[in-house]
Amino acid sequence: MDGKNAVIVGYDAISPLGSDLGLQWQRALAGQSGIGPLTRFPLRDGFPVRIAGQVPDIDQEDYPFLTARHQAAWHSPVFKYGMLSVARALKRSGIEISADLAPRVAVTYSSAVGGLDAVLAADRKLQTENRLPHPYANPNSCINMVGGKIAMLTGAKGPILSTITACATGLTSILIGALLMAQNRADVAICGAVDCALVEPIVAGFATMNGAFHPQKGQENEPPATASRPFSIDRRGFVIAEGAGAIILATREFAAAHGLHYTVELAGWGMTSDAHHFVMPAVDTVRQCMVDALRDAGVAAGDIAAVNAHATSTRGGDRVEFDALQAVFSGDLPPVSANKSLMGHAMGASSALETILALRGMEEEIILPTINYQPDPEMALDCVAEGARTLVQEHVLKNAFGFGGCNACAVFRRVN
Repeated sequence: MDGKNAVIVGYDAISPLGSDLGLQWQRALAGQSGIGPLTRFPLRDGFPVRIAGQVPDIDQEDYPFLTARHQAAWHSPVFKYGMLSVARALKRSGIEISADLAPRVAVTYSSAVGGLDAVLAADRKLQTENRLPHPYANPNSCINMVGGKIAMLTGAKGPILSTITACATGLTSILIGALLMAQNRADVAICGAVDCALVEPIVAGFATMNGAFHPQKGQENEPPATASRPFSIDRRGFVIAEGAGAIILATREFAAAHGLHYTVELAGWGMTSDAHHFVMPAVDTVRQCMVDALRDAGVAAGDIAAVNAHATSTRGGDRVEFDALQAVFSGDLPPVSANKSLMGHAMGASSALETILALRGMEEEIILPTINYQPDPEMALDCVAEGARTLVQEHVLKNAFGFGGCNACAVFRRVN
């Protein structure tokens, strides 16, 4: 990337680890899981999924969009989670979006699933009670409305678009925000993603696809905290989760001119399409995505201090990522941290949440542990299984892959 490298000036997250960013970081450092019983809807007898990564209640927060009146209209959780993460990230950045600045602020904040819960609720009332949908039902279900509501909240009037790449959505949002700034279409970009996929048919659908965690016979009563097992020999699918992560980017020039603090920049990135299978990733194009990110950043594989992995805990997906990493690093892999072990898989929001944890780790010179790890003899990895580790990280590689063969990789560089 050229001299207009995007720098990270603020971020915030809401995840199964908590609603306060500091608390989430402390729980992650301690290797505490945010996964517990699924309570978002009543579980029928025989329902195949019983656990999830659920966000704690945030309605006690003092924000105008969390009022009962606002939530009655915008009742899909994607709006309150997404807007809260952005409001707090902007506050941390120190940016005030004035009338003069507004046309230069882009919004790429998005969602993979969006407000499908609103359509489902409307359909059920229509079928069982013959009640027509609420006037806000369709707007709740529009994925681009997440970014639209964020623009209305912040006053951002620059380019706005929904970057939907399934489970890579959060990271792709960051890359597209940086691309807009590199093209001189914006000075600031509000990036990130939110997803609340704990909706009955969606959860059941992941089970019938053999993607969601399914306990081995006789182990149905094991603690939920032990279920998410990236790269582990006993991995048995991902734990479905929810959450939101916001990342505020600015050009280096804008940050300098406005006295904004930053310690990490987006040094380079890659995006590829597998053109292979609707859910199974492909080694060659995943590898190429990493190679493109390294080349764009102008660094060698040996310069990467740590990898923040996609690592969903599926047998095939984890193996493809490992094989691609082996090829990129010629078998000499740096430590690999898999944050879904702590939070589960929050769909498009996952890569935003994981990026935030990676950024915090770079700032504090710590790499987070991968919990529940039992080595797979076919995948030799240093997953930081012993607990959080002190590690200076000048460069970190972040991977994210999504259904449809959507791959996104980024190299982040510490600059201060």
